[in-house]
Amino acid sequence: MSLIEQIVARAKSNKQRIVLPESLEERTITAADRALADGLAEIILIGNKEEILAYAEKLGLRNIGKATIIDPATSEKTAEYAKLLYELRKNKGMTPEQAAKTVLDPLYFGCLIIKSGDADGQISGALSTTGETLRPALQIIKCSPGITCVSGAMLMLTQAPEYGENGVLVIGDVAVTPAPDAGQLAQIAVCTARTAKSVAGFADPRVAMLSFSTKGSAKHEVVDKVVEATALAKELDPSLKIDGELQADAALVPSVGKKKAPGSEIAGSANVLVFPNLEVGNIAYKLIQRLGHAEAIGPILQGIAKPVNDLSRGCSVEDVYNLIAITACQAMDAK
Repeated sequence: MSLIEQIVARAKSNKQRIVLPESLEERTITAADRALADGLAEIILIGNKEEILAYAEKLGLRNIGKATIIDPATSEKTAEYAKLLYELRKNKGMTPEQAAKTVLDPLYFGCLIIKSGDADGQISGALSTTGETLRPALQIIKCSPGITCVSGAMLMLTQAPEYGENGVLVIGDVAVTPAPDAGQLAQIAVCTARTAKSVAGFADPRVAMLSFSTKGSAKHEVVDKVVEATALAKELDPSLKIDGELQADAALVPSVGKKKAPGSEIAGSANVLVFPNLEVGNIAYKLIQRLGHAEAIGPILQGIAKPVNDLSRGCSVEDVYNLIAITACQAMDAK
């Protein structure tokens, strides 16, 4: 069974309530139809019910009637959600009138459903930018306890079974925070390990904090940041298996790890890689994907108290379906 098949199976075993606010987007509603047919999740669509059902019929979709469809313009919960939004944002200058208008935005409405405990996660991005997806999530759902920055993890399914977990690695940050300080980098490490457990199914995440130095082989302030972040991550999660700073070969190759970092429980056996900044992470994952013919799944947003994930506007139906499953697995872990 492939990793994505395992993720789908876990999602089906404990169905979560996933909001799809872009309900009149063809790939999204098609993936929702398939998810409903397969019992992947309970789907909540935001929008006018007649319009959504008519569009589903036009596309030949037969299962959308099984979804919960909520129209912010007519829902009995809209006033309650507007009040909640006002309470959350009044210190930032939001007025009741602005809250009453903003609540009609499907991306905000979906996050308010989650904040109220009526849903477990949300996916958008087929039509919206990353900023439009993240803004309501950060304003309403906010970050997980102890976390102040959002990051993006990638599942890398490589053709090198001798590394990671039978060739699978979880890496971060590849998507969100350009230049994390030591505290943020520590949070990224903790969150990426959590993603490795909740989504990739790793029973034993082993985190390598990557650098161009291994255990003091080079001296530089950017190396010092990685060393500090490693110590902070241990404080943030004392159960975390983590070591750094490590070069990539020392993190992955047992013989190199033994030579460069003797006594390390991570060197040579890491399955989670944390990059020192976004530039390195993004470049590295694309090189692994293209030159190594690896499959890249993600980015998976992490650090938000309840999962909110961002699709590429060039996504496929399969991408949406898989992200529903991934979000469901994250939601189980967030409870």
